[in-house]
Amino acid sequence: MRIRIGKRTAAVVGAAAAIALAGATPALAASGTVHTDSGIALTVRATPSTSGSAVGTVADGTAVTISCQTNGSTVDGKYGTSDIWDKVGNGYISDAYVYTGSDGRVAPDCAGSTLTCTTAGTGNPKTCAQAVAYAKTRVHTNDLDSYEGWCDRINAQNYGWTASGSETAYIHWTQIPASFKHPGDTQVPAGGLAFFKSSGAGHTMISIGGGKFLSNDINGYGSYTETTIAQIKSKWGQTYLGWSQPWFKVNH
Repeated sequence: MRIRIGKRTAAVVGAAAAIALAGATPALAASGTVHTDSGIALTVRATPSTSGSAVGTVADGTAVTISCQTNGSTVDGKYGTSDIWDKVGNGYISDAYVYTGSDGRVAPDCAGSTLTCTTAGTGNPKTCAQAVAYAKTRVHTNDLDSYEGWCDRINAQNYGWTASGSETAYIHWTQIPASFKHPGDTQVPAGGLAFFKSSGAGHTMISIGGGKFLSNDINGYGSYTETTIAQIKSKWGQTYLGWSQPWFKVNH
């Protein structure tokens, strides 16, 4: 059954505007404040992982300078669920406990941390590049029944499937193995799939790179047009969950 995308005001994982020292995109170190809500100090680890060895602590309420950010272990913290880690001094702290004024990244990538889209382990008929190229050929502003409310199926079609195998976009997110997901990360490579949560079916869309995505319905029901994570959040009130590699239940 076709499910219209829900529209409700949702809690935002972060708050306010990004605190960057220069430019609209993360180019320099950024600032943040550690909040654990418990008064307990946050552990600084040698690697961006909860299993990394402890190299120090940061007291609750302490302002920190973030030299760079990278992906690592997924952590549930005060500011939601995230696999982003902040480099502070000689170690890393989970961004899930750091107020930076942004849901996503505010500092440059740590050396070698940039992620790319890959179909390894997915069995997809098309590569990430092929899926993006095909998605771009589907852009239109007409109200087509085959697009209205079918965000998850559209992503699957871009990768060569007829359906995703999941009942809704949100259910799809919950079915994706953790190794394929990047919760809270807004730097989505071309071909990666962004996911949102709402009171209804949620939403998903494909990245075409540079912070831009192709989505159905956002600029008119039944349409398929360019958009951003910010527009989905502000116009539909959906909560951004993160992105994943193009994994579909239909092949698993």
